[in-house]
Amino acid sequence: MTAAPRTDEEVPGWVRDLGLPGLADIHVHFMPDRVLRKVWAFFDGAEEYYGRPWPITYRTDERTRLATLRALGLRAVPALSYPHRPGMAEWLNDWSAGFARRVPDVVHCATLYPEPGAGDYVRRALAEGARLVKTHVQVGGFAPDDPLLDDAWAALAEAGTPVVMHAGSGPRPGAFTGPGPVRRLLEAHPGLVLVVAHLGMPEYHAFADLAEEFDRVHLDTTMVGTDFTEAFAPLPEGFRERLAGLREKVVLGSDFPNIPYPYAHQLEALARLDLGEEWLRAVLWDNGARLLGLPAR
Repeated sequence: MTAAPRTDEEVPGWVRDLGLPGLADIHVHFMPDRVLRKVWAFFDGAEEYYGRPWPITYRTDERTRLATLRALGLRAVPALSYPHRPGMAEWLNDWSAGFARRVPDVVHCATLYPEPGAGDYVRRALAEGARLVKTHVQVGGFAPDDPLLDDAWAALAEAGTPVVMHAGSGPRPGAFTGPGPVRRLLEAHPGLVLVVAHLGMPEYHAFADLAEEFDRVHLDTTMVGTDFTEAFAPLPEGFRERLAGLREKVVLGSDFPNIPYPYAHQLEALARLDLGEEWLRAVLWDNGARLLGLPAR
């Protein structure tokens, strides 16, 4: 196999050598500028919160970030955002719809929060064309099985729209993080197409259990296996073998632009798992393309 990329400039050639049309990354963030600036300000203080610095590698303007992703080979650009308080989700959904109308290769995304009317605005977002949803249990400070979200989850399960959910307790636990609340959600809505962000770190095995048990549960690779993450949430013993068995359910994720290393390092980290070219092809394109509605290779 061609050596894994060490720089972003090496990524397109490596992807072509794998026989792939591009990358299907399901975990990319675009937000209103003032929201993104607040996110970056939070990461600027990460050493106090997380105990280690978290520099933003791609702290550039919107146009440059889009150009960077296209140059890397993304054939569709998710624009994930998430609220941290009531009354914010619907406004973010309106912005996301406008962003997708303005930029043709952007995936129309939506989000939600446990509040009255959540089901209504999720159904409206779906009717307007939303194809991907993001939730962040730790930042939002809510239980994924909150009854106020029942109607929204039912609508998403019926539509088959993928939901990228940060529910693991890394890099810092929250009141509602961990596999328990997610299991209860899936038992109530087994048809939900759920993508567990960061492979559920650090509860890797417990979230892999859910992916094995529920047909429509997937895991995304965001930040996993990188030198940065291995320092505080390393993949546990025996997990590499589980990832091999879950090949059809593991999806590329990056967390671009909010990552403390070059995008290429995420791909290098996946390659050094040494699970073979077919595993990489499934993870880098096939599985994400299926969820995002992109052509098969």
